[in-house]
Amino acid sequence: MTKLKLDNQYWNERYDTLETGWDIGYPSPAFISYFEKIEDKNVAILIPGCGNSYEGEALLKMGFSNITLLDFAPISKENFLKRVPEFPAEKFIVGDFFQLENQYDFILEQTFFCAINPSWRKKYVEKMKTLLKPNGKLVGILFDAPLNTEHPPFGGCKEDYIELFSQVFDSVKMMPNELSIPPRAGKEVWIEIF
Repeated sequence: MTKLKLDNQYWNERYDTLETGWDIGYPSPAFISYFEKIEDKNVAILIPGCGNSYEGEALLKMGFSNITLLDFAPISKENFLKRVPEFPAEKFIVGDFFQLENQYDFILEQTFFCAINPSWRKKYVEKMKTLLKPNGKLVGILFDAPLNTEHPPFGGCKEDYIELFSQVFDSVKMMPNELSIPPRAGKEVWIEIF
């Protein structure tokens, strides 16, 4: 298992040196497709480990008005606000996901789960449960591939994810992500968990 200290310094350095292989440079098509169907633009949305947050930018342009972005790396906030100056700066939190409070209608999972040390995955699932409102949903994409064991992105498989999330959530739906970008086709699952 990884011995790296995956703290804000580690992630800031990754952004600073442009070692951001997870960053595709635009919002994931699966998120756009999903949120195009959500009519209530006032729902509370959280995007943890948001990075450059193309999804946050896209949701803002779609009219969603209650978006909270969270990342460990201060540079991610700087980059985002330069690109999207109309986004309220106080709604982009630089901090630790596990210290976050509040509750949300939707939490978007996009390369955050694969960035944390796998030994923290159970803690991640439990924290997600506390951050979701009673009818809230965790939606997003998980890698369905082994990937790395010593450094992010850490992979996994659908069967393990179902077992992990089912310990805490009542409904765990996972299906192949039919809107994956070509390099990730067949290696991702779309999740809807509540």
